[in-house]
Amino acid sequence: MSPQPPNPTAPASTPASTAASSQATPPEPFPSGATLVPYNFPTQKLKLRQTQQDKTPLVLVACGSFSPITYLHLRMFEMASDFVRFNTEFEVCGGYLSPVSDAYKKVGLAPGHHRVNMCSRAVDQSSWLMVDPFETVKANQDGEPEYVPTAKVLRHFDYEINTVLGGIEAPDGTRKKARIALLAGADLVMSMGEPGLWSPADLQVILGSFGAFIIERSGTDIDEALGSLSQYESNIWVISQVIQNDISSTKVRLFLKKDLSVRYLIPDPVVEYIEENHLFHNEPNKGGRMSPAADANPGPSAS
Repeated sequence: MSPQPPNPTAPASTPASTAASSQATPPEPFPSGATLVPYNFPTQKLKLRQTQQDKTPLVLVACGSFSPITYLHLRMFEMASDFVRFNTEFEVCGGYLSPVSDAYKKVGLAPGHHRVNMCSRAVDQSSWLMVDPFETVKANQDGEPEYVPTAKVLRHFDYEINTVLGGIEAPDGTRKKARIALLAGADLVMSMGEPGLWSPADLQVILGSFGAFIIERSGTDIDEALGSLSQYESNIWVISQVIQNDISSTKVRLFLKKDLSVRYLIPDPVVEYIEENHLFHNEPNKGGRMSPAADANPGPSAS
């Protein structure tokens, strides 16, 4: 199994010409009925028809705790969208936030339905960002929350978009397979570069079959990590963070526990939701992080 740091980028960006590497269509990754509540894959903001014939459709997926979601999580998508537009042969057709399962058992992790609701409020005004609750409703055979490794999350999106929906329609009416890619912060690649933390099989799926767009962070040196991932360099795109932003969910929770204002650190609708539901105030620790042996669904930022 691969590692499990919290849900959370390669010096020079890699060639965009390799972006269209093929992905084998996987079988349905999750049996029907294996969820805590009825589930429907969200497609309301997914661009089902491209505007540029010569581009490869791209869907960005950020896995993370989002406890709570911050402006940095949202800015990551906008930075990636700009980067894709000017530096690659992709056309962004959608962006998804995928909050991690309650089975992750991370300190400060609010219940899944609250994290999904906060993310939904945060992206309500976005024309292209959506929240997929699948990880938070995935259940095991005993009806308990089940952790979903990052590799399986990406396969889930590939199945829903490319198998169920049949991909994205090009301007000429043909169907194209969408490229699914992980969107994350520099700490993700750094964790992937640590020997023994991630399983080779999962790395092959995440970076070999799908790929990742990584946001650089001040204070992080990922050169060494990227060196150990050199076999995947054609599937890793590094995005510079021109305006530094170190807001994290951890810092937001600390402010809330101290009864300090978090306005302008996170979206107002999220602030209101936290206040309405009395989240993160004097909450007890929920136990330690999962063992590094279990795949950590690293996401956009250390949270």
